[in-house]
Amino acid sequence: MKKNKTINNLWYTKLALRLGLIIVLAYAGINSLLQPIDWVGYLPSILTHYIAADTLIKLLSIYELILVAWLIIGRFIKYCGLVCALTFVFIVIFNFSQLLITFRDIGLIFMGLALYFISKDEAV
Repeated sequence: MKKNKTINNLWYTKLALRLGLIIVLAYAGINSLLQPIDWVGYLPSILTHYIAADTLIKLLSIYELILVAWLIIGRFIKYCGLVCALTFVFIVIFNFSQLLITFRDIGLIFMGLALYFISKDEAV
């Protein structure tokens, strides 16, 4: 009986982590497509030097929405958690001067890492 409760708790934990990441990434991906001007300030200048900001915002939005789809599908979720964590690491690093805003992404880094550490390679 206790083993089933542990398995259920683990399933709900993974679900909560996935939903949290889905909501954040979906909001950012959709809103940056609809209101790109609001997001341009978070782009690293090293990238906007080579790629137009509006193109880069669209690419980042598509990337975030791909992560959302990956989290929803639930295949290889362990690796998705790691990719999500690394994504938020780069957001914090490239926007360190705006830590007042991006400090929340540090929690998202650990959500992705938690998903990585508690997941196996199979679908959830």
